[in-house]
Amino acid sequence: MPLDVLLILVVGGIAGIALLLQLLGYSRAEPFTEETARAAWDRAEPDVPARAVHLSDDRMAALVETGRGPAIVWHMGADTTAHWLKGARASRSNTGLRILLNDFAAPSVRVKLSPGATSRWLALIEGGQATPPEEPHAA
Repeated sequence: MPLDVLLILVVGGIAGIALLLQLLGYSRAEPFTEETARAAWDRAEPDVPARAVHLSDDRMAALVETGRGPAIVWHMGADTTAHWLKGARASRSNTGLRILLNDFAAPSVRVKLSPGATSRWLALIEGGQATPPEEPHAA
C-alpha cells in the first residue's frame, strides 16, 4: 500500500474516532456532586480531609475547605485536578470568578457562580478562612 494512502487512512480513522466520541458525548466531563468532588479531593490530597465542599453553579468546580485552608478542585479534560489556594488571587468576572493560581502549569481557573456564591467564595479565598474544627464531645 502506498504511504500517502496509508497516511490518509490513519488520519481519517483518528479524526473519525474523535468525531464519534464527541458526538456521543464521551468527551464531556461529568458534573460534580458533593460526593464526587470530595472523592476527587481525596485522590489529590488523601491526608487532608475536606471539611466542606461548595459547588460552582455549573458543577464543574468545587471550593474545598480544609484544616489547612481553602483549595479548589475542577475538571481538566476528562480528569480532575486540585490546587491549594494559598497565595491565589481571585477577581470577579461577568460569570463568577477568575482565580489566578501560583502554578505555571495551571495559571488560572474560571468558575461560574451566582453573585451571592461569588461573594462567599471570595471571602473564603481571600481570607484563607476554613471551617473551624469541631470540638470533641465529652463522653
